[in-house]
Amino acid sequence: MALSSYRIHRIYLAATMGYGLGSNNPEELALYNKIRKEMDDMKKDDVKKGIPLNWDNPGGMYK
Repeated sequence: MALSSYRIHRIYLAATMGYGLGSNNPEELALYNKIRKEMDDMKKDDVKKGIPLNWDNPGGMYK
């Protein structure tokens, strides 16, 4: 059985806010775990901040 958009939204909110799911439905658990894993992976990635100073200068403009 496919999950309703309402239920998907509730699972997303629970996963992103760090709440427990409170369900034993395998489809819901799989979606919850997938979202949590993606969030954990995003936390591990480096975030590049600021403006890059080594821009490529196309066609030699501004010389």
